[in-house]
Amino acid sequence: MDAQGRGRADDIDPADQWVLDPNTGNYVLRLQAPAARPAAPAPRRGAAPAPAPRSEPGRAASRSGPPRSASRRAAPAREEAQPGMPPQRGRRAAPRPGGGGSSRRKRRQRAGGKKKALYWTGGVMAFVLVAGGATAYALLEHFNGNISTVDVGDAGSDTITDGPMNILVLGTDTRTGKGNEGYGDKNSVGHADTTILFHVSEDRTNATALSIPRDLITDIPDCPTKQPDGTTDVIPGQQQTRFNKSLGQGGRDPGCTMRTVEKITGLQVDHFMMADFNAVKTLSTAVGGVDVCLAKDIDDPKSHLKLSAGKHTIMGDDALAFVRTRHGLQFESDLDRIKLQQQFLGSMIRKMKSGDTLSDPKKMWKLAEAATNALTVNTGIGTVNKLIALAENLKKIDLKNITFVTLPVVNNPAEKVASTVVLNEAEAEPLFAMMRDDVSLTEVAKKKKADKAAKDKAKLKGDRAEPSEVRVEVLNSGAPVGAAQTTVDWLQNSQGVIRSANAGNAPGEELAKTVLEYAPNQADQARALADMMGLSASALKPGTEDAGPTDTMTLTLGRDFDEPGKPLSAPTKAPENIQRVEADKQVCAQ
Repeated sequence: MDAQGRGRADDIDPADQWVLDPNTGNYVLRLQAPAARPAAPAPRRGAAPAPAPRSEPGRAASRSGPPRSASRRAAPAREEAQPGMPPQRGRRAAPRPGGGGSSRRKRRQRAGGKKKALYWTGGVMAFVLVAGGATAYALLEHFNGNISTVDVGDAGSDTITDGPMNILVLGTDTRTGKGNEGYGDKNSVGHADTTILFHVSEDRTNATALSIPRDLITDIPDCPTKQPDGTTDVIPGQQQTRFNKSLGQGGRDPGCTMRTVEKITGLQVDHFMMADFNAVKTLSTAVGGVDVCLAKDIDDPKSHLKLSAGKHTIMGDDALAFVRTRHGLQFESDLDRIKLQQQFLGSMIRKMKSGDTLSDPKKMWKLAEAATNALTVNTGIGTVNKLIALAENLKKIDLKNITFVTLPVVNNPAEKVASTVVLNEAEAEPLFAMMRDDVSLTEVAKKKKADKAAKDKAKLKGDRAEPSEVRVEVLNSGAPVGAAQTTVDWLQNSQGVIRSANAGNAPGEELAKTVLEYAPNQADQARALADMMGLSASALKPGTEDAGPTDTMTLTLGRDFDEPGKPLSAPTKAPENIQRVEADKQVCAQ
């Protein structure tokens, strides 16, 4: 049953059947029992096992963040129009049953009977679903049937509720869908036209949305990609090319864009959410329009945007034109367009959290319908239950603690007339370090900040062992080749840590951040080594059982490691020159 008429009983719109439950304060969809229930759809056939982790010569497979579980759920295969890309909406596969499987990074959702209404909260659109807090009821089978998924293999994870989380929001410029043929190349398979890495803090108090320019020159790694027949092909990587080629081109799927972003930032990407042109139109309409502001008139015949200076409420084709325009802007650049996109998303988040949206059952139904139809996600969040769990986490974040920033870049020095950009490492690396260390770009609740600071400070408070008493094995898990031996030489020759040894490459996946593991009775040794190495308190991972007199600590060098003695703690303040805007504020685009 849905608001479009499929399964509608007696011409009654489900959105008209909402009543307020006095026990919960939420709206409940009261459905009349149908005369006969249609047969349940056949489940999709199982997919082939996930491919083996990718690897680089001389080190463990490329990855950031803590090692993931080796066991992964076998994801259902699905028909695809081309390898790695989602199918046309008109040829949607049959609705899938509720997701199953388990891993140490997720907990099985408890599903009620299929005849029960499903509690749908927060958001159907997780990158905007930070808006959260909105409640609606819908049928599990219906919304599960709307969701499109792509199996990205080991590029994603099952993380939803535990630890920091990174969601890659992708806007593709594919021209599929009614009314979109006139936008540029109608035959394009799509690129990573708009890319935002949404980092959610472990305590869910803050988030950073990092926009990555499509014209960034970077390296795209080899990408294992699932094919329609369930097999896996490795799409060859490409050196020094535009970032937007990480999606669609050569058969690359969203998992390839996830891997590319991981190599740029050192952050593990857990999930992706991909929207096409139709998503912008339908979602902006579902919320009743998005409020935007322009500092001057814009008349861009290429994007079809014509708006006067001042405030406007836009939806549908106007909304799409707004997020696509650049020729009507000051420098006609993609960087200027990113500012408009950030303003649009921030405004949509505010609109979704507004009472006008949350108190309107019809609007909430339309939003859920539009979002599940418009978005494609990875299998790790590819069911309604999982999206609900994700939204429940995201809704905790206050708007004032969501910051949009743009990846620091400079014009490509290899070009006489710059049409591409390259990473500004001096400003980008501190920003990456803050995101990896979960440092907020905004002020969060003082009490939570104080509690975390006190907990971290406690790790570094206490006695320090003498250097000659420190016992440690050093492993490499993403640091430059030879870093473990270089560190051991430095510890022994410069710091007097004579009981240090090179343990080689760490098994499994690479780490984004350096970690020092130690037993409770080795805390004095850990503090001493942290002082020498410049480790932050968050890098110290105490165990639960005491060590023997000759047992060693384990120092694992991650991708944040450059050279011994160079501080590894993240800065507490972002570079002043980065472009940024808070989600709770509206600015008029230039």
